[in-house]
Order: sequence, then structure tokens, then C-alpha cells
Amino acid sequence: MESKNTVTSRAFIWIAAVSCLLLGFTLGHNTGEITPLSIQRASEIFGLSFTLAEKDSMIGALQSQRSRYESLREITVDNCVSPSLVFNPLPVGFQPDLLQRPLEWGLAKEVILPEKDADIAYLHLHELAVLIQSKKLSSVRLTQIYLDRIDSYSDTLQCLITLLEESAMEKAKAMDEEIAAGNYRGPLHGIPYGIKDLLAVKGTKTTWGAMPYRDQEIDMTATVVDKLNDAGGVLVGKFTLGALAMGDVWYGGVTKNPWNLEQGSSGSSAGSAAAVSAGLIPFALGTETLGSIVSPSTRNGVTGLRPTYGRVSKNGAMALSWSMDKIGPISRSALDNGIVLSIINGKDAFDASTIQAAFNYSSKSEVKKLKVGYFKEYFEETDADMQNSKEVLDLLRNQGFELHPVELKTSVNPRAIQIMLSVEAAAAFDELTRLGWDDQLVAQHKNAWPNTFRAARFIPAVEYVQAARQRTILIQEMHEIMKDYDVIVTPSFGGAQLQITNLTGHPALCLPNGFNEEGGPTSITLLANLFEEEKLVMLGNLIQSNSDWQEQRPPMFDK
Repeated sequence: MESKNTVTSRAFIWIAAVSCLLLGFTLGHNTGEITPLSIQRASEIFGLSFTLAEKDSMIGALQSQRSRYESLREITVDNCVSPSLVFNPLPVGFQPDLLQRPLEWGLAKEVILPEKDADIAYLHLHELAVLIQSKKLSSVRLTQIYLDRIDSYSDTLQCLITLLEESAMEKAKAMDEEIAAGNYRGPLHGIPYGIKDLLAVKGTKTTWGAMPYRDQEIDMTATVVDKLNDAGGVLVGKFTLGALAMGDVWYGGVTKNPWNLEQGSSGSSAGSAAAVSAGLIPFALGTETLGSIVSPSTRNGVTGLRPTYGRVSKNGAMALSWSMDKIGPISRSALDNGIVLSIINGKDAFDASTIQAAFNYSSKSEVKKLKVGYFKEYFEETDADMQNSKEVLDLLRNQGFELHPVELKTSVNPRAIQIMLSVEAAAAFDELTRLGWDDQLVAQHKNAWPNTFRAARFIPAVEYVQAARQRTILIQEMHEIMKDYDVIVTPSFGGAQLQITNLTGHPALCLPNGFNEEGGPTSITLLANLFEEEKLVMLGNLIQSNSDWQEQRPPMFDK
């Protein structure tokens, strides 16, 4: 006689098997019969029921559909191929400014060169730019300082995947020769930097942080990397990310937080943020789909800028969600991020989702004229870090700003719309699931990618489209909230703002604002209207010019 557990187990397997029939999955083969019973079991998963006659009538259509699924799977589609349906974040009637004006960074006329290499390593990008242009500091020396620090600390932090020492030194020498010849490319000339290892660089591995791809080479260089290199940047390394852009666990370990080595760096731009925090590079590129710049910037005490969706080309970047992925800089200041954004900004013929828009930062603009709001409800929460957030509001009031309370209310549920991310991610890594490669990923817990990808197969296409339609409503409602303000201040993880603004494509600047009771960094976030990142940089620069939160260094790496 079978035990109760055995019967239950067999029943579960049987239900799972018949539920998979419509998707073309069976336990080991693809020939399961579609019956009214299997239709009933499958439809229960997405909350619908049909009469026996309706189920019987569907069988022929479902068999035809499954045949089409099988035909689709006969063709291997690379991750770089985007859907023909392109997400557009622009609300009805909204158009970004197209007139690009001369950029005015307001850089210092002179910067004193520190005596210690560690102090040089922790200078801001905009300070290093002045030193290099004035020839007080060579790109070769600066690059060697960072290479030495990477050699000393990257293993401790588990933050590096590929070191590009030889090519970096060659580029640094070339940049010094150009300076000597009177050719200056701009503020990135001779400045070392790093990238998250989901950006392709020809001749290097691009591992996506995941075991199945650890030896992958992509025969191209990402558009953003080409732009930084053309601007004089010196690429020194490719840094870790949580596998397939989730968390801080990658195939080689767990990237560490420089402030607390018993804690992960958060993700998924884990290595980029940790390396900047520990002074291994002055800036790095990260990516965000649902918090992957904001979260590690917070954990590591650095400054991260998530640009408007469509401002920066994703050509050459691993796709997780074609309608939500964004690439942006992580550095030690708002101004540094603005400089980097000015280089990587722009429409790209190789990325249909890019939108032409100007980025008009000027240090001569009157920052005090910005109309600033704040999500009042989120500042009334009682978490332990709230005092740090309130201090930012006090700083702004002391600088003469009138802060306007704003309410973030929407008629649709952003969490429900988030199924779009699950579906797109499952499609981006279709073969990982179908061929069983997902077993190679280190993280296998309930909420890890393997299970998320599998579960996403049961999200009906109709519901995906319905989510996209509700996202249109969300975009319009968020625009109505934002349009009366230049900047809105919010706790970085207050309410649903992080979900909402990632879905609507709004830009965000995440700034360090102190430390919690455990000694870990905390942050505040500034939001702006679509394609108005210059206002984030303006207000962020004012905050950082009147505080020293961003100047703090992790003690273990301040040497």
C-alpha cells in the first residue's frame, strides 16, 4: 500500500506534467497528449476555467500552437537579438530636449597633487581630470596606481573577473603622448575605469557572472565602451556581477562590501560598486533593471546614476529585460557621473530603443531655482536609517530650498506589472531552462533565476500584454506626478518608488547620506523627469558640496 506522501508526490508530478503540455514540456519527451483534463489542470495555474465543450474545442488549436513552439525552438536566437516590439517610455505629448548646448563642468583651475598614492586613488574623476590636463599627473602613473590597488585588494573583495593590464598601460602611454603633443580629448582623457562584466569587449571573456558562460567570448565591443575609449578612458578591468544580473553571488564567489567583509556587496553591479568604494577605480559602469545600481551604490557608499531608459545604448550588453535594462555610471560624486553620462549618452543605430536627447549640464545654471519636492509619506517611516534621509531634507532647507510634499499614488499595481521582467528574462535565457544549463548556476534557492525562469513559462502571453498596457497607464500617471517638479527627493527604498521608476524609465541619482547603527553606508535618491539628468547632477553636486558623506573611505582600504 502506498504511503500518503508517495501518493501526494505522484499526484504533484502528474499535475505538473499535464500543466506543462501546453508549453511543449513533458518529463523527458515532447509527445504528451493534450486532453480536456490536461487543459483544465494547466488553466488552473493562470486562474481561468472553461466548460468541457470549450476545452474539447481548443485541442486542435493548442496542438497547432505547440507545433509552432517547437518550430521556434529549432532556431537558436542569441541574447543580443532584441524583440521587434520596442518599449517607449515617453508619455503622451512629451518630447525630450534635442538642442545640445556646450557643456560647462566648472572644474577647478588647479588641484593639488596628493603625496600618497592612496589619496590620489580616492580623488574624484573631475579632480583627476584637472591633474592630467595640467600634466601634474600622468595617465601612466595613475593607471599603475589603480592596477596596484586591484592587485592588492581585488581577491579580498572577490570583485574582479578580467584584468586588462597590458592594454590599459598601452592606452595610458598613448594618452600621455597625446597630452604632450597638445591633443586633449576632454575630462576622461587618460582616466582609468572599469565595467560590469555583462558588457562585451572584443578579445576578452564576457562571463555575465554565470558558470554556463564563464568562457564566453563575444566578437564585438559594447557601444558604451567604445564611447568611453574614444573619449580617452583607460579600461583596466571587467568587474563582477551577480550571475545573470541578480545579487552579488557569481560563479567565483560572493563579491564583498568594503565596509564589512562579512557582507555581500549587493547587486547586481556588485563589483563595479565595490571597486569604486575601495578606490580600485575612479568610476565604473553598472546596469540597472530593478535596483542594480541603486542597491550596490547604497551598500558600498558610492554615487550611482541610473539614466532615463533609452538615453544610453545597450548594444553589446547582456539583455535581461529589453524593456527595463539601463546602463549608467557609478563613481564617488554626482559631477563625475554627469561627466561620464555626457560621453555615453546618445542614440545608437544598433539599439532601436535609444532615443535622441540632449544632456545640458552647466555649472552656471542656478541650482537654487530648481523646484524640489519630496515623497512626504516615505519620510514618515520609522526605519533606523530615516534620520539620515531627513538630514538631507534639512540640508536643502538650510540652502534655501522650499520643499514641496508630494504623494506617489497610482491606479495600477507596479508589482503586478513586474511580471514583464520575469517573462523577458525567461525569454532572454530560454535555452538555459530548456537545455538544463540552469543547474550550473550557483544560486538555486526558491527566488533565484532558475526557478524564476521556469515559473515564467506559465505566465500567459495575454497577461504580459495586459501588464504592458497597464504600464502605459503607469507611465502617464508618473509623468503627471513628476512634471510639476524639477527634482523629487525620496528614501532610496521608500514605498514602491524604485519599482515604479524602473518601470516608467525615470532617471535616478543615488547618493550616500551617512551610516547606520552597524556602521554601514546609507543613501538618499533624487528623481527627475525623463531626460532631465542634468538637474539630478546639479542638485546632487550642491548636496555633496555641502556635506562630506561621499568623502568617507572604508578603513580597511584607506592605505
